[in-house]
Amino acid sequence: MSKKNKHNSTIDQVLTQMVLDIFEQNGNTPLNHKQVSAKLNVRDPDARGVILDILKNEAFKGVMKEVSPGKFQLLELKTFVEGKVDLTNDGSAFIVTDDPDETDIFVAPRKLRNALNGDRVKVYVYAKSRGKNQEGEVIEILQRNKMEFTGVVKLSERFAFFIPDDRKMMHDIFIPISDLNGAKNGIKAVAEITDWPAGAKNPIGRIKHILGVQGENDTEMNAILAEYGFPLSFPAEVEREAEEIPNDITADEIAKRRDFRDVLTFTIDPFDAKDFDDALSFKKLDNGNYEVGVHIADVSHYIIPDSALDKEAYERGTSVYLVDRVIPMLPERLSNGLCSLRPNEDKLCFAAVFELDEDANIVEQWFGKTVIHSDRRFAYEEVQDVIETKTGDYVEEIEKLNALAYKLRDRKFKAGAISFETTEVKFKLDETGKPIGVYVKERKDAHKLIEDFMLLANRKVAEHVSKMGKGKQKYTFVYRVHDTPKPDALANFAQFAARFGYKINTKSDKETAKSLNFLMEDVEGKKEQNVLTQLAIRSMAKAIYTTKSSSHYGLAFDHYTHFTSPIRRYPDVMVHRLLQHYLNGGQSANADHYEELCKHSSQMEKKAADAERSSVKYKQAEYLKDQVGNIFTGIISGVTEWGMYVEIIENKCEGMIRLRDISDDFYTLDEKNYAIIGQRKKKTYQLGDEVQIRVKNVDLTKKQIDFSLVQM
Repeated sequence: MSKKNKHNSTIDQVLTQMVLDIFEQNGNTPLNHKQVSAKLNVRDPDARGVILDILKNEAFKGVMKEVSPGKFQLLELKTFVEGKVDLTNDGSAFIVTDDPDETDIFVAPRKLRNALNGDRVKVYVYAKSRGKNQEGEVIEILQRNKMEFTGVVKLSERFAFFIPDDRKMMHDIFIPISDLNGAKNGIKAVAEITDWPAGAKNPIGRIKHILGVQGENDTEMNAILAEYGFPLSFPAEVEREAEEIPNDITADEIAKRRDFRDVLTFTIDPFDAKDFDDALSFKKLDNGNYEVGVHIADVSHYIIPDSALDKEAYERGTSVYLVDRVIPMLPERLSNGLCSLRPNEDKLCFAAVFELDEDANIVEQWFGKTVIHSDRRFAYEEVQDVIETKTGDYVEEIEKLNALAYKLRDRKFKAGAISFETTEVKFKLDETGKPIGVYVKERKDAHKLIEDFMLLANRKVAEHVSKMGKGKQKYTFVYRVHDTPKPDALANFAQFAARFGYKINTKSDKETAKSLNFLMEDVEGKKEQNVLTQLAIRSMAKAIYTTKSSSHYGLAFDHYTHFTSPIRRYPDVMVHRLLQHYLNGGQSANADHYEELCKHSSQMEKKAADAERSSVKYKQAEYLKDQVGNIFTGIISGVTEWGMYVEIIENKCEGMIRLRDISDDFYTLDEKNYAIIGQRKKKTYQLGDEVQIRVKNVDLTKKQIDFSLVQM
């Protein structure tokens, strides 16, 4: 198509859209071409004739109908929908609408109109494609998901192209030589799209900043952060604000708070932690009960709403934990300094304090601001050693806290909570960040002790606010909500678990939880643990932040929130602010405003999880790079129409065997039974099966590991 024809085609599309919009804006009232022209301020007779042609053409296509001579009407008012682009590997897309009951709309590659994965778009749905197989075309890009990409610069004499890492970014970016920003051929960088001329196949961009040499650890980790939209440093204004906060805690501030500095208090964290969000205080009371304080860093005391610090924390939403580094939500002066509950220092906290009897029943509870002085900084391993050997610092207090935690845990599971013990892969890294070993992190009583008291604080804070106000007068709050699993997803999982001899009772939520817990307990340490646990988790709904009070299915709590980690999660900062506002007698906050903040927080949480997973995949690929040709035993962890994923039992690294590479038969996917079946010999490879694999190829850039099947 010539440039002129392309230009005319674009004008026609825009004019057609303007005409169709008139009918939508006027409630689909029948109109003739003169009425449409008047509403568009078109007076020229030739232009009016063009509008009449459009109306007739759209009627011929089935978009409109001529309801009386010369008068037209849209066939169906809901011809236009908005949604998010979900791009497939072949360049086509499905538009996922906001209505969960609405069928996704298929859009062919040539009808995407340069929409990219994740973009919010307006789609015209063909009238003839109603029902299950809806088809349409993008008519407007409402909001770009992202305009920055990580990738590699490819340079020639007069121009350059940028090859994005993102497999769902189907277009290379054209970079004028003047916009290379010093980037050399083959260097890894971040490019920003600056223009996309109508009819052009490739967008135009500029190199925003250089990440470094491909394959170097820092380059690749920074590329992952940039890919998911996490900044690599704090703006100068944010750092300046952090530095200007005074170190000293004034006597006036202490006087406003409940003083716990003389009460035994300690922190329990990973041995390499630098930010200590939470501390436990412990005191045996004269009546034989126990006072346990869950003291949380009072971040909201230091971060003023709408300050540069606050805006930056909100935008980031969360700290990001890659394999070899933490990208904090707050500058180091706050995260590792002022707010961190370091030992032998006075620190400001927001606390949930409980009086518990011998059976861990709550006799009294109190929420408010405290000042503490941590007596000891424990690592998990040290507390575990105290529990196991019954010797060491504060042995009596730790033993009692552990006993109370056991009772809280037991009660939680009896109420229907689900115990998902996933295996967390950790790497031993050398000084350059290269992985030299892989191990699975163990969760023992010390981890669970802290977890159970954090859960108690989160739950009780949520319950406390949920009881404020009645009916429509309920107070706005930030809840952590986990919906019940979709019945069909759960039924599919139950069917698969049955192959391993596990019966999942789906008669009620409580029965489901009970049988899932039995499975999780029984499968622990077995080769199929990870496969079954991951599948079970996938059958569950995703937990989100919302102002709409609802239960947490996985924990079996009627109300739940995140109160205990404000150094690394922005929703916890919101929870602190709202709780203090209500404790001070404040009125209910604006629900719509907080719901928007919740949506953003949920999105950033997902991005952080994806970035963390991406860094693990990169390190797994890097670890297996030196193992090409070696044979391992693995478990089939996933099946698709083009191959099967296998997780190596020894090191938990996952790669793919492509079906085209299995030479003894022609294999196809049996989706219902999670299996790959040979068409001639009927040999079956099923999810959870043990197989021998050889490491065939490792592509670090794509974080892709290819295996070949070793047939016995």
